Amino acid sequence: MITGLDHFVLVCPEIEAATGVYSALLGRQPDWRASSDGAATAIFRVANTALELMAPDGDGPVADRLREIITEEGPGLKSLAFGTEDIGFAHHKLTRRGLKPDEISEGGSTNEIDGKTRKWSRFRCSDAETAGVKVFVIAPDAPLPVLPAEAGQAVSLDHIVIDTPNPDRALGLYGARIGLDLALDRTRQEWKTRFLFFRTGGLTFEVIHRLGEAHDPEAVDRIWGLTWQVEDLQAAHDRLSEAGFNVSELRKGRKPGSAVFTVRDGTMGVPTLFIAHTSG
Repeated sequence: MITGLDHFVLVCPEIEAATGVYSALLGRQPDWRASSDGAATAIFRVANTALELMAPDGDGPVADRLREIITEEGPGLKSLAFGTEDIGFAHHKLTRRGLKPDEISEGGSTNEIDGKTRKWSRFRCSDAETAGVKVFVIAPDAPLPVLPAEAGQAVSLDHIVIDTPNPDRALGLYGARIGLDLALDRTRQEWKTRFLFFRTGGLTFEVIHRLGEAHDPEAVDRIWGLTWQVEDLQAAHDRLSEAGFNVSELRKGRKPGSAVFTVRDGTMGVPTLFIAHTSG
């Protein structure tokens, strides 16, 4: 039913500034630019998903709502859009699973870069049923092509991190209801964290619950951070250093055979790691 994470949305105050930041961060230019109905967008396609930047543009209810979100919550990661090849079947299944989706709607966009057009069908699940994270399911007419990555450029999204006050609720939502594959449920006392790892479409959803902290189990989840995969970690580190990002030293990752570094700031408030995997 769910084929992967088609894209995820980072809401930002102004599209040109955000596009410049993420072009420098990922080492690649946006694949799609569009503006309509009060929202300007820029999409960066990688091997297993896409990042969509979204900012208010002009006047109207959509622009007003985006400004309201930014004022109340700040810029940041707000939405997940899961892909499917059968939008009618997905709508039926998620209705049966209690996610209360709205009606299927049709949409389209024209790329300001090259004039190409694309269309899609999609629906949105109830925020109350998805623990406050905006969850869409989308069936595009055709995926955006993935351009080859050069040394040090982001190749794919290794994992996306979701912070939850209620891990059992998250276990039911992402596993039983949305239908992602639960790969691991582990508590690490030395890190004071329970980890739920779900897999879909070549990337990992890492749902974390911090032990020992006061949590309201009825509070909402939040999309917290991103880890971008590269082939050459040193080249990525050098590229970002030269671009003026505040980056940590390279270090061993938690996963055996991995190395990582942290981008400490300049990511529009999104905790960000870069990772490379070796055969060791």
